[in-house]
Amino acid sequence: MAEHMAPVGVFDSGVGGLSVLREIRQRLPHESLLYLADSAHVPYGEKSPEYICQRCRIIAAFLLERGAKALVLACNTATAAGITELRELYPQLPIIGMEPAVKPAALATRSGVVGVLATTGTLKSARFAALLDRFAADVRVITQPCPGLVERIEAGDLHSAQTRAMLADWVEPLLAQGCDTLILGCTHYPFIGPLLGELLPADVRLIDTGTAVARHLHEVLAERHLLANGQAQQRFYCSGDPLRMARVLPILWGENAAVEFFAG
Repeated sequence: MAEHMAPVGVFDSGVGGLSVLREIRQRLPHESLLYLADSAHVPYGEKSPEYICQRCRIIAAFLLERGAKALVLACNTATAAGITELRELYPQLPIIGMEPAVKPAALATRSGVVGVLATTGTLKSARFAALLDRFAADVRVITQPCPGLVERIEAGDLHSAQTRAMLADWVEPLLAQGCDTLILGCTHYPFIGPLLGELLPADVRLIDTGTAVARHLHEVLAERHLLANGQAQQRFYCSGDPLRMARVLPILWGENAAVEFFAG
């Protein structure tokens, strides 16, 4: 296979990275994609950085064995814990990560108060602290960990009364403190964007980074003359229950697809 026709490897702790995969498919419709959901180890947000690094190494090796020409860490927590090590291991490989959109949120806020919904792992990371130091000096940032939300999204539970109640408990204090811009700091969270829209005033802006990641991937592949020009294919892998993932694909990906088991 010509190098430019090789697939792009994308992974997350579970199915949340499908929100990024959708953006990549929309911007790069000719790119074949390998997606791995590490669902047997979800959520990453409550695990140690060392554990997450180990998972990143195992998954990266698997995707590269299947010919990936680039990697996308479609997970804020995995990026915070593992991207530096992966770039040291594979210095010639394009490796794209995620990070909470602190800079655009700081530019967008009118009230000067920005809220962040994210996993505990992301909020505790040095990478997130560095983002605040660089871009949030002139705004007030209120962070809100969201334990249990990833698991609900993994199950395709995007609209239930229980999910609504969880979100309301988290966003109401942010609104009470004047938050007018809300960062979705986990790739799972865009899937509950419609429900958040029902809970938030119309003038509160939601910000995530999936579109920016797809744009950056496009730029990097173009610079390296790696853009594909053929018919795209997608393959899905899961370290948890492939049948469970297959059931939520129509909800989160928009169509049915076979899911292969990853035993790593």
